[in-house]
Amino acid sequence: MTKKNELCADIGYLSINHAGENLCGDHVEKVETDDSLVLVLADGLGSGVKASILSTLTSKIISTMIAAGLKLEDCVETIAATLPVCSVRGVAYSTFTIIRIVDNKRAEIIQYDNPKSILIRNGENYEYPVETLEIGGKRITKADIELQEGDVFIAMSDGVEHAGVGIRYNFGWKRSDIIEFMKTFVPVGFTAKTLTKILLDECDRLYDGQPGDDATVCTVKMRPRTPVNLMFGPPADRADNDKVMSLFFSSPGKHIVCGGTTSTIAAKWLDKPLVPKLEYLDPEIPPTAEIEGVDLVTEGVITVSRVLEYAKDYLKDNGKYEKWSCGRDGASLIARMLFEDATDVSFFVGRAVNPAHQNPDLPITFNIKMRLVEELSDCLGKMGKKINVSYF
Repeated sequence: MTKKNELCADIGYLSINHAGENLCGDHVEKVETDDSLVLVLADGLGSGVKASILSTLTSKIISTMIAAGLKLEDCVETIAATLPVCSVRGVAYSTFTIIRIVDNKRAEIIQYDNPKSILIRNGENYEYPVETLEIGGKRITKADIELQEGDVFIAMSDGVEHAGVGIRYNFGWKRSDIIEFMKTFVPVGFTAKTLTKILLDECDRLYDGQPGDDATVCTVKMRPRTPVNLMFGPPADRADNDKVMSLFFSSPGKHIVCGGTTSTIAAKWLDKPLVPKLEYLDPEIPPTAEIEGVDLVTEGVITVSRVLEYAKDYLKDNGKYEKWSCGRDGASLIARMLFEDATDVSFFVGRAVNPAHQNPDLPITFNIKMRLVEELSDCLGKMGKKINVSYF
């Protein structure tokens, strides 16, 4: 039996809009409580403003009620009774999928009229059993699944299954085809966000870049906790050097040291040589270095600024993924470790003022360094990482 917190949920969700629409008619809401994580994917009827309002209301109401401590069944009953049915089409104004991860041990999946969520386990499709309930006059399906490491859940709106209707397929992209497509990518070890983007990019391709419906994918990947520690800058008081280094290197997980002075102090504490590399793998990013006992040694402000740039892009459309996912420069290596490997990130931030940064001709100040850490930790938090920042 998996112990609590031995696993964690890596989450990624993205949407593409109906061609010609500025607003998406689907909406994903995420809420965390003490013992659970709840994701609600709602699909509003039609597209555009009305659909966007309906899906946003649906997902907000469900997630707010759950966060307030109401039972899942009560939330579903309330929303099922509240949502009207379109008199013309005879279908609900909003459909939804709820995925609730409890203690990282089990998943509850409750669905109303959305495509059945996919579970890929051990590289194969796992058809989990569902029970059908009548709640508020509506047919709801419910599943309760014991979680295993590596489980990947893929929830989607019906715009994904409609991809290619009348273009590449007569009846759209079948569920079995979607499963076969994703089975190729899941074992590679991609993050939930990357898996989501792979599926949506293919969906957009099948629509020939002109989606006939809003399409949303939400992926949840169960993975073991992986801590990464990043040290950025030396302590304000030199007398604290040994104490901070001891704290940093005794923390479990991988260790990244950023900054010339910081890496010199780390090498001295470890009693290992600091071996600089001379090759500029990216003309704008200073070369990395090596210290035995440190996973990655990089320059400071310029490198971390680029990592922040990648982090902001990752939270949008992840358009710069190809650059940092394959790059061997310091910023790309940090990005991979923080965005893909880490589940928990601890920053050890030195408050020492670098004399070199006081040159008025250089656009680098102490405040910039502090802001870099604040913004990067905020971005990583939005990626779902657990963040701890310590200042020295």
